[in-house]
Amino acid sequence: METLSKFNHDSIPKPIITTTNFHSGPFSKLLTSTLSELFRFSVVLLVISIHVFFVLHKWNPIFHLLSLTCFFLVFVIKPLLSKPKVYLVDFSCLQPPNFCRVPFSSFLEHSSIIESFDTESINFMAKILHSSGLSEETYLPPALHYIPPITNLRESIKEAHLVLFPIMEDLLSKTKLSPQEIDILLINCSGFCPSPSLSSIIINKYSMRADIKSFNLSGMGCSAGILAVDLAQNLLKVHKNSYAVILSTEILSTGWYPGNEKPKLLLNCLFRMGSAAILLTNKEDGKENFKYKLLHALRLQSAFDDKAYYSAIREEDGNGITGVTISRDLMPVAGEIIRSNITLLGSSILPFLEKFRYGVSIFRKRFLHKSAEVYVPDFRTVIQHFVMPTSGRLLIKEIGKGLKLEDREIEAALMTLRRFGNQSSSSLWYELAYMEGKGRVKKGDRVWQLGMGSGPKCGNVVWECVRPIIDESSKGPWADRIHQYPVLPGN
Repeated sequence: METLSKFNHDSIPKPIITTTNFHSGPFSKLLTSTLSELFRFSVVLLVISIHVFFVLHKWNPIFHLLSLTCFFLVFVIKPLLSKPKVYLVDFSCLQPPNFCRVPFSSFLEHSSIIESFDTESINFMAKILHSSGLSEETYLPPALHYIPPITNLRESIKEAHLVLFPIMEDLLSKTKLSPQEIDILLINCSGFCPSPSLSSIIINKYSMRADIKSFNLSGMGCSAGILAVDLAQNLLKVHKNSYAVILSTEILSTGWYPGNEKPKLLLNCLFRMGSAAILLTNKEDGKENFKYKLLHALRLQSAFDDKAYYSAIREEDGNGITGVTISRDLMPVAGEIIRSNITLLGSSILPFLEKFRYGVSIFRKRFLHKSAEVYVPDFRTVIQHFVMPTSGRLLIKEIGKGLKLEDREIEAALMTLRRFGNQSSSSLWYELAYMEGKGRVKKGDRVWQLGMGSGPKCGNVVWECVRPIIDESSKGPWADRIHQYPVLPGN
């Protein structure tokens, strides 16, 4: 157990992005993308050369028309027709009630009163809390304020109502949408899967249509919100002229661990209340009021690998108490899957020069100089805002370092972790709300959301802001104290 404690406080294996273990999949995708860019560039040069040839030889203008028609069909008309647009209309994040706030002193005092924890476990949780990057203003659901905590089905259902109903109502109010207008409903919650389902609870509460397409995603961890966006965009490709609502949350009362195995105590300390509601559509009407357009969605997983599969797993301890074990392999596994994900995403969004430099550096390292550095592409050439997992302060900083980001570009993740803790899949939306509240997202800017969860799975979405984002500082979960952030280290 001592090594696990070190795992939580020592620096993360470096570098998290530029590891030397190359998979053929991402590299092949990058190579294919680079060759495709070269082909397109070559075709453009060919068309220009043909036109110059026609002009010099004074050929019939019909030849000009034919070549231009072919060019536009292949490079302009076809891409536009093959990619139906998906928009993010708006989103809402829960502001937990003040009576759910849990300062460190209250958490540790209550834990010490609970007979299930020994002194070593209390000291371990105290150490985790004070090094976690969380503040004294995070929240736990009412069920976990009891001594001992109440973790039965009834309290979990109450918690689901507490975190889902307010954001659903706020989203409907913001967008002036009726529940009967919603065509697709997706809810992701990793650890709680009641019957009837969470989606049925929402459908019942808001009297939604009989033909609504509803889905529940469970057991998919902190990446589930991004995976839900990917699923929604695929559904919107099939169901035209539709609205899709995504509700992302975690029910913490079912994940509370009242035992003494240190790998399972981490979730007690780091995970906190939060939820988000997101409205997506493929409608074109009213798009001047939509906030973002979806440009890219990508997901990967490494559950095929035993080491990765067991890096975070829910299981019983030696006394039969269920909890989620976070193993020492989690950080190396996370680093590898994030690197693979970034490589694939880069092949789609990076400019040709950045991809070319990266490909050349990999080729040099593989075949010429094993000790050569791998070039890290500069994603800031195409992305203005970075939204990353709030799994821990060290992970956030290491991802930022790997992507060559500055402090301001990882500020939203660090401040979300501090203010609200790790809210699982909904954290990414609190980060975006922070950026909007600060007035940093401008029309035309691109936002990259990176989610990572158990499995392990990793997902990315890239949005383009399609209208000015104004007056958000007085709305949402940051409205009461956006002016107090960022908090400088040590405060």
